[in-house]
Amino acid sequence: MSQKKLVQVKDVMKKRVDIVDGMSTVQQALEQMEHIDTKCLIVDKRDEYDEYGIVMIADIAKHVLAKDRAADRVNIYEIMSKPVIHIDADMDIRYCARLFDQFGLSRAPVMQDNKLVGIISFHDMVLRSMVNQD
Repeated sequence: MSQKKLVQVKDVMKKRVDIVDGMSTVQQALEQMEHIDTKCLIVDKRDEYDEYGIVMIADIAKHVLAKDRAADRVNIYEIMSKPVIHIDADMDIRYCARLFDQFGLSRAPVMQDNKLVGIISFHDMVLRSMVNQD
């Protein structure tokens, strides 16, 4: 009987994320975005007691593009989701996938020792853990 190797979120997550200020306009945030493959922006905490937020590219499409709003006149805080459900870096990806399914998530920030360390998506869990990459 073979045992499956434990694959943790930290093993497959994307380590680079774009962190923006909630007061930034959508235009400013998109111009600063360096990691387009994450398909989201993490909204930084205002202070140590605040929580992170998230803006998906789909949110920008729905709340700015589809409503014909000017990206330089819409602030990130107007379209973000906050607080955001975050994932522990040590979590088994099988449980992470179940959590995503239960809460209808497509991606989430990854935390370790109360610090943001990356972002995880279904794409990362499936392709990086199940497909042999050289």
